[in-house]
Amino acid sequence: MDAVKISAADVKKLRDQTGAGMMDCKKALTEAGGDFEKAVDLLRKKGQKLSVKRADRHAKEGVVVAVVNDDRTKGAVVRLSCETDFVAKNEDFVNLVKSFANIALENLPESKEALLALPYDGITVGEKVTEQLGVIGEKIELADYQKVEAPLVAPYIHMGYKAGVLVGLNKAGDFFEAGRDVAMQVAAMKPIAVDKDGVDASIVEKEIEIGKEQARQEGKPEAMLERIAVGKLNKFFKENTLLNQVFVKGNKETVADFLKTLDSDLTVTDFKHVTLG
Repeated sequence: MDAVKISAADVKKLRDQTGAGMMDCKKALTEAGGDFEKAVDLLRKKGQKLSVKRADRHAKEGVVVAVVNDDRTKGAVVRLSCETDFVAKNEDFVNLVKSFANIALENLPESKEALLALPYDGITVGEKVTEQLGVIGEKIELADYQKVEAPLVAPYIHMGYKAGVLVGLNKAGDFFEAGRDVAMQVAAMKPIAVDKDGVDASIVEKEIEIGKEQARQEGKPEAMLERIAVGKLNKFFKENTLLNQVFVKGNKETVADFLKTLDSDLTVTDFKHVTLG
C-alpha cells in the first residue's frame, strides 16, 4: 500500500492550529495516514506523555495576563506557568495566555478546573495546554485563574507579565485611572485583604500571639501583653490591608483617603493579585 502523500499545505494547517514544529506536524500527519484530527490527537498524546515525564519539574516562570470587558465591570486574570524564561518571553506563548484570559473573561467560570474544561478551537483549554506541552517540551500548567465583578474593574499587568492585578471599585464613573493606580499599589505592596475585616481569623490570632510573645521577650508585664499585642496588630493591619496602606503615589495619605478625594463614597470592593512562582 502506497504511503499517503502529506502536502505542505496540510503541514502548515496543522502547525497553525497547534503551534507544533513543521517536522513534528509532518510526522504526526504521516503516522495518522493524513487524518488531520488523528494527527492533532497524536500531538496531544505526545504532550500527555511528556507531562508524566516532567511532573516533578518546577514551572516557576510563565506569563500572567489580566483583562477586563469593554464596560469595565468584569475582569479575569490567568497565569500560565512554564519552566524557563526563554519560553515565557516567546510571543506565541504570551498570545496563548491572552487567548485563555479572554476565554475566561467571556465565560467567567467559577474555578480553574471549569476554565480548563471550556472549549478552545474544537478542543478544551486543558487539552490545548497539554498539546502545547508536547510542542514546547517543557512542563506547562494553567496555574491560576481569578475573577472580579464590580461597578468598575481596573487591571494592571506588571512589567514582563510577571504579575497581574484586578481591582474592583464600588462606583462606575471617571475612576478608571484611579483604579489602575490602586492596582499598581497591590502589585507593589502586596496587601493580603481589602481591609481588616477581610483578614482571616487564623492570621489575626497568630499575629496576636506573636505580639504577646514579642512583648513577653521584651520583659513587659503579663497584664500588658494583650494591649501591646493589639497595638502591634493595628500596625499589621496598616501595613498589610489595602485601604489602610500608605498610598505609594500619594503624600502620606492612605489608599482609602486617596479614593475619598475623588468621591466621598468611593472604595475598593475586591482585588485579585496573581504572580509567578
